[in-house]
Amino acid sequence: MGERFSCHGSAAVGTDKTIINLFNPVATPTRRAKIAEILLGSVATPADQATRFYVGRTTAVGTEGSGFTPVNLDPGGPAGECDAGIAHSAEPTYTASKELLDFSMNQRATFRWVANPGFEFLLAATQNNGAGLKSKSGTGTAAHEATILFEE
Repeated sequence: MGERFSCHGSAAVGTDKTIINLFNPVATPTRRAKIAEILLGSVATPADQATRFYVGRTTAVGTEGSGFTPVNLDPGGPAGECDAGIAHSAEPTYTASKELLDFSMNQRATFRWVANPGFEFLLAATQNNGAGLKSKSGTGTAAHEATILFEE
């Protein structure tokens, strides 16, 4: 079993807004991350707005306003290779027709996806490739926060 990590991010969603892009910035990655769990909810004042989200494969990181260094769930464990891009001013590049998960939710709801063992989303062992959690469309621009738990 590899090391387990957590990363989180937030964004005012709507259409085409990445909340988190998990990727490996290492020139020659020695580890492949696999996403095991995703949690998502809105921090805005409750309203009846809906947003469609997806998790898709990314091949370029875009321009992140800031990065989030994933936290090892074992306080004595080593740092990981992956990075989490958040607050993008230019969106990551998503691979067409490679959506791993597609779902809609009401702003008043909380969403949680947990992979069955063996069905985690496995990331490519290629520099700057990864997976992003992105809004596809929405009836509003409410702020949402997400956490991704993964192993590498």
